[in-house]
Amino acid sequence: MSDSSTPSVYAAYQGNTYLFGGNAPYVEEMYENYLANPGSVPDNWRTYFDALQHVPAADGTNTRDVPHQPVINAFAELAKQGTTKVVQASGADSELGRKRTAVQQLIAAYRNVGARWADLDPLKRAERPAIPELEPSFYGFTDADLETVFNTSNTFFGKDTMSLRDLLNALRETYCGTMGAEYMYTTDQNHKRWWQQRLESARTNPKLSAEQKKHVLNRLTAAEGLERFLHTKYVGQKRFSLEGGESFIVSMDELINQAGAKGVQEIVIGMAHRGRLNVLVNSLGKMPADLFAEFDHTAPEDLPSGDVKYHQGFSSDVTTPGGPVHLSLAFNPS
Repeated sequence: MSDSSTPSVYAAYQGNTYLFGGNAPYVEEMYENYLANPGSVPDNWRTYFDALQHVPAADGTNTRDVPHQPVINAFAELAKQGTTKVVQASGADSELGRKRTAVQQLIAAYRNVGARWADLDPLKRAERPAIPELEPSFYGFTDADLETVFNTSNTFFGKDTMSLRDLLNALRETYCGTMGAEYMYTTDQNHKRWWQQRLESARTNPKLSAEQKKHVLNRLTAAEGLERFLHTKYVGQKRFSLEGGESFIVSMDELINQAGAKGVQEIVIGMAHRGRLNVLVNSLGKMPADLFAEFDHTAPEDLPSGDVKYHQGFSSDVTTPGGPVHLSLAFNPS
């Protein structure tokens, strides 16, 4: 089968107004006639329906469609004969089914709104807001249910089954800790599962080696140290400090190294004023002495009249595990 047939069907759909919802009964009747006898429909409809037969089904198969009406009529006849039986679940089975559904709703709630209950205030100035959807009682659970084991195979906590208590702890560690994660707004299911795998497998607290922790501390110290020096040395001079966001330098460092390891050879960065000076020094490798000379107005080529140091662009080559990467910070004039 050639894939070229599929776009032609979609093109026909987009280019013809007769394929809108209001005409569905007419089109379905025409299609049913075509399945029973292709020669019974006009040539233009037969050409269109012929193309549909080349579109693969959801399971990837490519067999010709069959008339639907005989199947519908057969089931209608069975209903008239009263041969259809309704199986009633027992009360216990029904309650267990309800709880299983409730567990999936609880998981979805933490993925959707857990970030609203994240512990993002280190000073504890205000209580976190009450979010009913994150409480088991919202779904009818009681303390007696906490040790009940449920299927959790649609999560990435490393277990196919977990007690309600363990599941609740895992969800709170992942989505309500010191980092919030909002990703469920994306419409791409693969993107959602990617985030879930990264967050839930580590419970948003990745295990770092001693060397990795030292490296993170080194980058944080460099970022914080530069801001402290500039604040002390050049009191009152506008610099758009990165204070409070020093972890951005750690993130940039990891991003650049991971990109280099994946074969990226050039990265162009565009950013606003806040933190640009820190990025220039600690991410792109601009010499601190050159930055200080701009503050002191002793640089060999002083900035043009009316311009400021945090508007300046810069480029450099940095070493990554995958080889050198060329970094460019675009100019940012006001």
